[in-house]
Amino acid sequence: MTQSAVTPCPRILVVDDEAHLRELLEITLIKMGLDVDSAESIAQARSYLTKKSYSLVLTDMRLPDGSGMDLVAEVNSNYKSIPIAVITAFGSANNAVVALKAGAFDYVSKPVALDQLRKLVRSALEMNEVAIKGVPVAEETAQAASASFLIGRSERMQAVRAQIARLARSMAPVIITGESGSGKELAAREIHSRSARAKQPFIAVNCGAIPETLMEAEFFGYRKGAFTGAVDDREGFFQAANGGTLMLDEVADLPLAMQVKLLRAIQERSIRKVGATTEELVDVRIVSATHQNLSQCVAEGRFRQDLYYRLNVIELRLPPLRERLEDIEDLSTAILSKLNCKDIAISPDALHALATYSFPGNVRELENILERAVAFADDFCIEVDDLVLHGSQKLPERPPQNEAVVDSGKSINLRAKIGEEGFFCPPFPCSLPEFLDSIEAEMIRRALQQTGNNRTQAAELLGVSFRQLRYQIQKLKIQE
Repeated sequence: MTQSAVTPCPRILVVDDEAHLRELLEITLIKMGLDVDSAESIAQARSYLTKKSYSLVLTDMRLPDGSGMDLVAEVNSNYKSIPIAVITAFGSANNAVVALKAGAFDYVSKPVALDQLRKLVRSALEMNEVAIKGVPVAEETAQAASASFLIGRSERMQAVRAQIARLARSMAPVIITGESGSGKELAAREIHSRSARAKQPFIAVNCGAIPETLMEAEFFGYRKGAFTGAVDDREGFFQAANGGTLMLDEVADLPLAMQVKLLRAIQERSIRKVGATTEELVDVRIVSATHQNLSQCVAEGRFRQDLYYRLNVIELRLPPLRERLEDIEDLSTAILSKLNCKDIAISPDALHALATYSFPGNVRELENILERAVAFADDFCIEVDDLVLHGSQKLPERPPQNEAVVDSGKSINLRAKIGEEGFFCPPFPCSLPEFLDSIEAEMIRRALQQTGNNRTQAAELLGVSFRQLRYQIQKLKIQE
């Protein structure tokens, strides 16, 4: 093997004026198989940066000729491909937040926990793996965009994806805001999938769905015997997401008592299980989401201000569907594919009706509308009459398909009689939907029996479309 074929070893630049800490960091990084350069000042760090290429810069916040924040700003401005992490003094969580807002990749607190340092370095190296292999960044970005969780070619969605690409290169906490149904969890998954943590777990937690009495145990885990029913040790959400991303959905619903414990876990990067006497380190990136106005919640005393500033390091706002109606067609195509209905088209009139609707429920409402329309669509095409758009102009009622009005004014059945015997009914008491489902299932079974399981003839006999009949057979789990 020639010398040119050997992959260069990643090189780290350590900037700190404390000689013993520089030496500790150097030894740790060298044992990881990395090349290390050390600088004791910003001036010396600048000299190294002009001469060599680095995979990570690790700097202290206090330096003899300036602040580590100055170096963060300079690296982000002149060496955008190099991630920079900061070393903060114990208890200086505010400094860490400021550094993250300024563009720092991540931070580590003094006294430096070597396990945490190693994880930080590995994350930085994984993030730069594409550049090390020589794959153009533009090509990587294009590939990531083509595999996006978020669908749409509108300017707003392109801006969202561009912001996500930047967020993926940082370990800073992110808060995703937007109306219900706008795709906040999908955005969180995309941030995770495009980050250095992509191969690690992504855990999404709905904070509003957990009983307050169980929150601490669910988030941090518990020891055997910690309370009645704790028959075994159990890990919580933080341990499950260790090394990856923890999404706190509807974070505004957290009770104040839990907010205090969550703040400590995020700041100290450690948790204590219920019933345990010691803490354990966790490496988790926090992505929060809410449809509420968190700053207003803070003003009303429902959300802690210190936790708000800790979570709201970077904000990603998702636009409601009514602000990107040009994405309706792409979204509809993707939703029909998800429903395994690629063969069903949407008429131009139906698309126009969707494109002029306000969608108070956003993309989730569009999914609901199309799923319902599929059941009623004839001839493999969704028409305007198949859509039920709440709050829009009332659509004309579709004429009954199994009845006709005769001169006497009475309705007569034009279809074949399915049978005279009574229907099976579930034992009373039962819910009305259950009762109606049993009647509908029995009607479909008799139609299939009479037509020899010919679904086309059975649909005609029942006065519904073939697509609607197939949907109901699947929904009611009818065995032919």
